[in-house]
Amino acid sequence: MALDVDALRRDTPGLLDRVYLNHAGASPSPTPVVDRVVEHLRLEARIGGYEAAVEHADELDGVHASVARLLGGAPDEVALCDSASSAWHRAFWSFPLQPGDVVLTCRSEYVTNALALLRAERTLGIRIEVLPDDAVGQVDVDALADRLAAGDVALVSLVHVPTQGGLVSPAERVGAACRAAGVPLMLDACQSVGQLPTRVDELGCDVLTATGRKFLRGPRGTGFLWVRRDLTDRLDPLLLDSQGAVWTGERTYELAPGAQRFESFERNWAGLLGLGRAVEYALAIGIDVIAERVVSLGAELRDSLAGLPGVRVHDRGARRCGIVTFTIDGHDPEQVQRDLVARGVQVWTANVAYARLDLSARGLTSMVRASVHVTTTEEEVDRTVDLVGRISRGGA
Repeated sequence: MALDVDALRRDTPGLLDRVYLNHAGASPSPTPVVDRVVEHLRLEARIGGYEAAVEHADELDGVHASVARLLGGAPDEVALCDSASSAWHRAFWSFPLQPGDVVLTCRSEYVTNALALLRAERTLGIRIEVLPDDAVGQVDVDALADRLAAGDVALVSLVHVPTQGGLVSPAERVGAACRAAGVPLMLDACQSVGQLPTRVDELGCDVLTATGRKFLRGPRGTGFLWVRRDLTDRLDPLLLDSQGAVWTGERTYELAPGAQRFESFERNWAGLLGLGRAVEYALAIGIDVIAERVVSLGAELRDSLAGLPGVRVHDRGARRCGIVTFTIDGHDPEQVQRDLVARGVQVWTANVAYARLDLSARGLTSMVRASVHVTTTEEEVDRTVDLVGRISRGGA
């Protein structure tokens, strides 16, 4: 069946009155997702939150199954969380890290993950080592393999697609190296889930974290964690409540089975039901179909911007996706972002505070970030390029 972009756009009213290129930030949700959230909130208002939860418990269980289908995993390997950051923390602080253990990370590491690593280095006595990039600006897999062979590595943290550019990290090769060395791989898929295939067996990761609000087009305040089944029992969650464990005696407890041990009792039921609807919406389109269009539109935008005098595109890597970052000579990226928004093109910025290991090394402090999606049109790409060209030339 041919992709009906017009129908998808009609299903998403937030896209009809502007050129929306901030899907890497928070993508407008399609109407079926919004309707499901509002419907549950109204039910809670009418009969009570606990009662509404009981009424739709099976549907929430089904969200685990939907996410599992998206990732190629099993429902009992999925934990529903309130953000990707929460999911990442719940997994990371569960690893039995000991003083002297080495955790490897990448130059594209995200700020939240980096702060947790630095905190663990300070409090647990582990050592954080940053892997170098290769000649095309992605993590050097050969250097990773050499470091794994040297020993002492307890965990590898990798960002699949960074917040600061269109790079798609070679996760499959990293995963293969980690499996060969018997070292777990944590994959931050916050920016890749929903725009690219993220099947965990192909990626070779042991933990995957993601959010609902970006390319999945789900509600804010939702996310999920996937943990490979044979790893789960080796992890001891730092944060527990009545969802993640059973209080069996005055001084005893038992962890919940599977990934449920990483969940919390108190959660946004309406948002998570909306997340399930968003996942099913994406699956109905087809992740491969979405990826083909997103990558193609991203390349079109990237190449066109690169051809403009005074415009510098900063995306790196052998593979790239629907995120495009650029600067205009002599123009502050924050002002460029405001100028584009004023002209009806919604973009964002990526700055060094969120990607210090990467951007500092490249001498960059900020960039304009434009991110396309399956709903983006070729005309919108052309309009964006035209406006960036006008700004570069000093025009209106």
